[in-house]
Amino acid sequence: MKLSIVDTLGIGALLWLIGYLASLVLFFSPYAEIMGWIITVSFTPVAIAVVWWRFRERGLRMGDFAVIGFAWTAIAMVLDYLFIFRLFQASYYTADVFVYYALTFLIPVGVGFYLV
Repeated sequence: MKLSIVDTLGIGALLWLIGYLASLVLFFSPYAEIMGWIITVSFTPVAIAVVWWRFRERGLRMGDFAVIGFAWTAIAMVLDYLFIFRLFQASYYTADVFVYYALTFLIPVGVGFYLV
């Protein structure tokens, strides 16, 4: 098994946590209304770099990258539900959230297309 718990659950949760902490900081700033877009634009290159660095020499198949993308997206959705929607009673599904979920899946898949 080429994928590990760290690759799927650990890195996915860590990337989500970094974005979550950034959103808490931005929530108390004048940019609170556009924080989703700021986080998406700021952390997309970070996520691409993490995927590239972590998986470039692993010899993974395209299906492995799809599993990683699916796992990371599921982690983001579950943790968003628990720690944003339930905890803060937020009505939160706006366009930036859907773009974020799509990128969470597409970044590993896109890097995988390049590496495979």
